[in-house]
Amino acid sequence: MPYKEITSTKLYYSITEVANIFDVNASLLRYWEGEFDIIKPKKNKKGNRMFTKEDIEKFRLIFHLVKERGYTLQGAKLKLSESKSEVISNLEVIDKLNKIKSFLLKLKQEL
Repeated sequence: MPYKEITSTKLYYSITEVANIFDVNASLLRYWEGEFDIIKPKKNKKGNRMFTKEDIEKFRLIFHLVKERGYTLQGAKLKLSESKSEVISNLEVIDKLNKIKSFLLKLKQEL
């Protein structure tokens, strides 16, 4: 799993924190924000982006399609507009399988 799970109970995350979650540059997140209309972070008085967990989940969908599945940005936009629920359910299955895999690997090491 290339991105880190969110364990914090914060309401808002800075763009730097979100970039660290996905191990990408903040500039990539700003670019995706402009390309994908599903991402609309709040901005404080200074104009700094403040991302919610929901925003991070949306980035996660884009990250999955573009970085893990190899979609182009246009392809990812099309996939999200046509079958967003399918992408979400596929990502949930992948997450569960990764958790099972890590559990089994841990179990193997203990034997």
